[in-house]
Amino acid sequence: MILSDRDIKAQISKNRILVSSPNNDHEKNIHASSMDLRLGKYFKIYEYTRHPVLDPLKMDSFKDCTKMIIISNPEEPFIVHPGDFVLGVTLEKIKLPNDIVARVEGRSSLGRMGIIVHSTAGFVDAGFEGTITLEISNINRIPVALYPGMRVCQLAFETMSSPADIPYNLKKSSKYQGQELPEESRLTIDPDLNNAIGLFTKLP
Repeated sequence: MILSDRDIKAQISKNRILVSSPNNDHEKNIHASSMDLRLGKYFKIYEYTRHPVLDPLKMDSFKDCTKMIIISNPEEPFIVHPGDFVLGVTLEKIKLPNDIVARVEGRSSLGRMGIIVHSTAGFVDAGFEGTITLEISNINRIPVALYPGMRVCQLAFETMSSPADIPYNLKKSSKYQGQELPEESRLTIDPDLNNAIGLFTKLP
């Protein structure tokens, strides 16, 4: 069940959903069935000219593979060129209880400009705390300017059938808990990856 604006505000007032922003002005961005989040000032770009491949089995292939860009001037845009893939981050930090999940969706107004804010990772687990890393790409044929502080995505909150036995904050392999900056993939430390390779060697 998706929470309405009334229920989102109620969950925030009860401190079950926690949202922090510089001016604590996030409630103005709550709409009928979602809450908009704004773009932070930190971006990471992949330095593809220095790395031939990203190999999830080789930690070194992820080492120094991205470059941080910080936009310090509020009037300075971050330009996303056609075909670019950039990691951004939300201005707001959220914390979910163990019985509520959230879905990250793009804003229609940016979608009509060709901007996608998540490739596949649009799901936020119960128990998660931190900023949301945005997987930004431009499928248009012309560059698009994005400004830190602008509304960039929306969260829809859903209640679970029951509280999770092991929410994200208690999961041993929760790789992104507490993140504040845009985080590149940590797939290389995923214990299931090596298990999958071992399973493959046993296949007929």
